Amino acid sequence: MSARTKARKRAIDMLYGADLRGTSINDAIGEAATRALTDTGRQDSWNYAREIVLGIAEHGDEIDELIETYSQGWTLARMPVVDRAIIRIGIWELLFNDEVPDTVAIAEAVGMASKLSTEDSGKFVNGLLARIGQTRA
Repeated sequence: MSARTKARKRAIDMLYGADLRGTSINDAIGEAATRALTDTGRQDSWNYAREIVLGIAEHGDEIDELIETYSQGWTLARMPVVDRAIIRIGIWELLFNDEVPDTVAIAEAVGMASKLSTEDSGKFVNGLLARIGQTRA
């Protein structure tokens, strides 16, 4: 697993945990930073995970508006918590990180959704991110 894939997983963990517990993203980042300092296996992926989560915090309203607009019948509240985290990461990489090709951002999000969520989540994430990605073309 690449360092960026691990970072995406760590970002999912932070977003998922904050969403589930109703805590702030800053609290989630603080907890993850402490773990990264004490667990050398986390250090390689920590910087990109933090960049993702801070980027989502900065652009959260815009990202959530895109989800609501393009999710076709699914509100944010209706989505599984893990799907929300994955989709937010995918949108941030599509729109705000020029270092990641769109195809990679979508493929990584679909892979994570297929592994971590429901049977249909991969298809849902793929369709949603593809529609959002087309708005940039």
